[in-house]
Amino acid sequence: MGRPSGTKNNMKTPEEKERLIKEFEASKIGPKAFCKKNGIGAEPFRVWRIKYAKYGIDGLKSNTGKTANHKNANNKGIYLRKPKTREEELEIQVIKLQIENERLKKGYTVKGDGARKEYVSTLEKNTK
Repeated sequence: MGRPSGTKNNMKTPEEKERLIKEFEASKIGPKAFCKKNGIGAEPFRVWRIKYAKYGIDGLKSNTGKTANHKNANNKGIYLRKPKTREEELEIQVIKLQIENERLKKGYTVKGDGARKEYVSTLEKNTK
């Protein structure tokens, strides 16, 4: 069971997680009541407490590669990591050309980019 549908996934920094754990330890309420009061899941909070006890604040760092401000990062698709060598750059270029080639075989091309991306038929007749 994950996050309830329609709710936002709020990433917490290791410092925020540590603050919540220390608040819980100082409080006299149970973990479920504390989590409900602070709007966090009971299971992730339990995992944070175990990792904090074992590894300290380093155990609270995210392993997903995302950060609290991950929306500003360009970490999607083939741009997940920056190419380091000329060979890797060429591999990415080959992949892009293969995708474009498959589109042309099916009879359409892409014009524009981002939200203005449009698929345009390259065939003379109507394909519907």
